[in-house]
Amino acid sequence: MIKWLVTFLIVYLLYKLIFDFILPVSKTSSQVRSKLNQMHQQQQQEQQSAPKQKSSRTNVRPPAEDYIDFEEIK
Repeated sequence: MIKWLVTFLIVYLLYKLIFDFILPVSKTSSQVRSKLNQMHQQQQQEQQSAPKQKSSRTNVRPPAEDYIDFEEIK
């Protein structure tokens, strides 16, 4: 009788471990991985169109009044 109870307890604990911990963690990790892949692909697409915009922005200099004089403290 005790052997059956121990066996049942072990089977129950394995069931709870698998269905309440392992499966939800694996589903969540696969969802996170797919979202990260989507974000990475979107970022690559933006970078492919961005060089055209960046080339025009690199030639633009900020106005002189945006600079603050620096005095070295000795």
